[in-house]
Amino acid sequence: MTDQLFSPKLISPEVIKSIKPGFVVRPLSSGDYEKGFLECLGMLTSVGKMPKADFLNRYNYLKKHNHEYFTIVIEDVKNKKIVGAGTIFVERKFIHHNGLVGHIEDIVTHSDYRGFNLGRLVIETLKHIGEQTGCYKIILDCSEKNIPFYVKCGFAHKEYECVYYIKGNDVPNAKAKL
Repeated sequence: MTDQLFSPKLISPEVIKSIKPGFVVRPLSSGDYEKGFLECLGMLTSVGKMPKADFLNRYNYLKKHNHEYFTIVIEDVKNKKIVGAGTIFVERKFIHHNGLVGHIEDIVTHSDYRGFNLGRLVIETLKHIGEQTGCYKIILDCSEKNIPFYVKCGFAHKEYECVYYIKGNDVPNAKAKL
């Protein structure tokens, strides 16, 4: 598969070895629109009805910035279906001598595939990418009920999260201004 978001060399060899037969972990591909990537994400949060052109527009942006955005998927190869996904994006800091921080976002396992340990494999893959790209730490936000899962994945429960929602910017017709 040549049209992948970033080099598959960043995928953890340990995860590749440990994934169950019939599944593959890999970078997001432009063809994942047809394989249910957005449906899978929709099991996490609101995605909306996104035409393929909008998906490809965002995919192409991420690919042009594939030194900062790393979205991975787990595919059920037999069924050609995306059953897990997650993203790590790399923030460039001034602190820690121009250090890099990985931010993990949008971790999801398709509801029909929960209990297969796929979520852990997504996290392990993203942690590996963070290490390979030189991040000095990796952080994520999650709901309180998911804290034990992330602690099992090696994260420490630290501090708190706040959010500020901007009215009108999370509606179906809102467009990114950047």
